[in-house]
Amino acid sequence: MKFLKILTFVMLWVSAVKAQSQLPIEPVFQNAYLKETRSKDGKPGKKYWQNSSNYNLKVNFNPVSRLLNGKVDVTYTNNSPDTLKTIWFKLYPNLYKKGVPRKARFAEADLGEGVAIESLVANGKGISDFNIDGTNMTVNVPAVLPGKTIKFSITYNYTLNKGSHMRTGQVDEGSDFVAYFFPRIAVYDDVDGWNKYPYTGAEEFYNDFDNFNAEVTVPGGYGVWATGDLKNPSEVFQKEIVSRISSAEKNNAVIDIITESDLANKKVTQPKAFNTFKFEAKNVTDFVFALSDHYLWKSSSLVVDSLTKRRTRVDAVFNPKHKDYYEVIDFARKTVEAMSFKFPKWPFPYNHETIFDGLDQMEYPMMVNDNPVDKREDAITLTDHEIFHTMFPFYMGINETKYGWMDEGWATIGEWLISPMIDSTIVDEYGVQPTASSSGGKDDSPIMTLTPDLKGSGSFTNSYPKPGLAYLFIKDYLGEELFTKALHNYIKNWNGKHPMPYDFFYSMNEGSGKDLNWFWKPWFFDGGVLDLAIKSATKTDLGYAIVIENKGKKALPIDLLLTYDDGSTERNHSTIGVWEKGETAITVNVKTSKKLNKVVMGNPHTPDKVKSDNSFSVN
Repeated sequence: MKFLKILTFVMLWVSAVKAQSQLPIEPVFQNAYLKETRSKDGKPGKKYWQNSSNYNLKVNFNPVSRLLNGKVDVTYTNNSPDTLKTIWFKLYPNLYKKGVPRKARFAEADLGEGVAIESLVANGKGISDFNIDGTNMTVNVPAVLPGKTIKFSITYNYTLNKGSHMRTGQVDEGSDFVAYFFPRIAVYDDVDGWNKYPYTGAEEFYNDFDNFNAEVTVPGGYGVWATGDLKNPSEVFQKEIVSRISSAEKNNAVIDIITESDLANKKVTQPKAFNTFKFEAKNVTDFVFALSDHYLWKSSSLVVDSLTKRRTRVDAVFNPKHKDYYEVIDFARKTVEAMSFKFPKWPFPYNHETIFDGLDQMEYPMMVNDNPVDKREDAITLTDHEIFHTMFPFYMGINETKYGWMDEGWATIGEWLISPMIDSTIVDEYGVQPTASSSGGKDDSPIMTLTPDLKGSGSFTNSYPKPGLAYLFIKDYLGEELFTKALHNYIKNWNGKHPMPYDFFYSMNEGSGKDLNWFWKPWFFDGGVLDLAIKSATKTDLGYAIVIENKGKKALPIDLLLTYDDGSTERNHSTIGVWEKGETAITVNVKTSKKLNKVVMGNPHTPDKVKSDNSFSVN
């Protein structure tokens, strides 16, 4: 009887602990598991599917009037098990259309008529049954059965914004960054169906993996840089420029492809009234282009894959007036190298990466739109942050609109880790103090809160530093080797697909061989204060017992600086593992024969709301 009672108690305790560590699963994801499109081992389910398109884009862009005339031919494949009778499109330039709801603030002079659809043809027949509602357009079509395709041909135009630069627009007289410039088919996925969220200027994007062939026609004298590989360099650039591009693709050294002398002597593009630049990009989530008639171009390349010896070309294209940009090529090159071999230790996936001198801080596949900055440290952190987005969201197809933390958190930890690799004097604490200060407050909410629902300071902390800190703490807890194994498991499972939050959690659990739900649940599903305190430090037979209290639910690492009476110091580190069993206070035992004088707790990457209780003097 006694044994059975003990056994029953143990079984109940194990069940309670297991239930406590289970993640609350939203109905849409539970439905995905039932449909077997996703699985709780973190891998895509055996019935996983995603849709895709082939785009042929033809654009004529006038940088003086900023009028963009375009034609998009797109073949859309319905790989879903559903019959589609309405196709949703995204018209992102309508963010600048008069009367469209937006969270961003624009100058009245920059608001216009938005995208004008001149003609819309589906499977060879003209379509008039479509509706434009802000940045969404719905088109009623003949039923597209599972496994079938539909072809659209759309001619359209709009005027690129001159000011209020929100990720796209004119940079200066003679330079433009042109993003979100074509009608694109929205994502239809196994979780939500159509992505119906409007683009308000605050949230970012969610796109399918598509293939692009693009032709961009601009006036003579303008160079064009874009997502994808330039297929006709000799048709648009002069012979010496083409030779330098070719050399840069094989060379570790930095090569000046376009110099001030080239610009002055008009030795850059072919001497034609117009040049058409042709690009090709396969299996990417977006396509953008930028142009200028007075920018310099520095380039270099490096091996990103030790096994295949594959190289990536890195470009910095910039206004010669911006002196910080002369070093950006070095920062960009070192970032690509660090990503390939140090963190996340995954070969950089694309043939090239262009850092374009623009008016924003925004990432795109193979392209970055970065404003000039005054401080060298800022140039480093901005460059590596935006390039790190290559992995998240582009290689990993993340739904940034709903879950901004799934990409911005990774770019934040990438910035923290890679910046000191470029310059060892950098201690990047981006967002740590705001995370501490706002924790437990009115704007604090669980990381799993949908990005469009975030308010106030939480719009920043929930997407950037808070998830970045969670990733950093798990890395510390698992150790370099096991963390890399777990992260690579996630990347292998979901690159080129559409991972959702639970796919990440379960992939990391499976890859590490550990149930990390004890950490994921309070950090991602709960709110609460981030605050540690030193409660006491008492002498023991072997040294000292230092009691640390956690005033919230989230596990935080503990870093102690111990100062002894003889003036010597010692550092003591505990990973988040000390909180694994849900304790509210733990004891750090320090073995020493010396007399302890003072204990100070803290780390640049450990948020702590109240710092007054982080110091303790020992009697």
